[in-house]
Amino acid sequence: MMLYSSQTAKCLPLQEPQQERQFDENFKDRYYSDTFNYEGIDMIGHTPEGSGEYVDYKEQKVKVKEQNNDKLLNMNLKPLRFIFYIAIALAVIGLVYVLFKEGGNGWFQSKQNRNITHHQEITSENIEHTDINLLIKQAEDLGDYRLAIRYFYLLVLKNLSLKKYIKFEDDKTNSEYLNEISNTPFSDKFAYTSYLYNYIWYGKFPVNDVQYNKAKGNFTTLLNLVK
Repeated sequence: MMLYSSQTAKCLPLQEPQQERQFDENFKDRYYSDTFNYEGIDMIGHTPEGSGEYVDYKEQKVKVKEQNNDKLLNMNLKPLRFIFYIAIALAVIGLVYVLFKEGGNGWFQSKQNRNITHHQEITSENIEHTDINLLIKQAEDLGDYRLAIRYFYLLVLKNLSLKKYIKFEDDKTNSEYLNEISNTPFSDKFAYTSYLYNYIWYGKFPVNDVQYNKAKGNFTTLLNLVK
């Protein structure tokens, strides 16, 4: 037993004597140094809202992406909207030009100088836009006085229609027109010119220069009264 104890004692390392530890009386000064000075430094005291899970991050990323797509879409549509408005403006300007700027050849006057070459082409749709005076002159140049009387009568009906005394219709009779103007001061003149027209045109009465000029005078007087 004694032998074992002596061997064990030989194997144990020698321990250095314990030194007595004392507090540093200047320890407070070290904590006032720059190393431990946190003044002026923002400290993070909280975490961003959310559970911190990946799902929250994913949803937030999708929202940002959608907002970016909306902004990009709006930016792409702005030039298209501008072009669309310009196209509409040009179309309106073009329409106004066609309606008002082409003068006698414009849309509103497209029927005014129609090339009517025969009395049968004159209808209720075009009589107000037909140059009947030109047709009268052409008939006179040809010596066709019966046709000239026909045109004179149509000229009377045209003027009465323009002045709203009558409503011109293709199948209306002379008696119906006379009833419409029965209260006007020129109703008698109209009745007489209607008689001359029926007698010369429908009666196929041959007319010479003297007879034509006399009948023409009656029509001219009536036309002056209608004005």
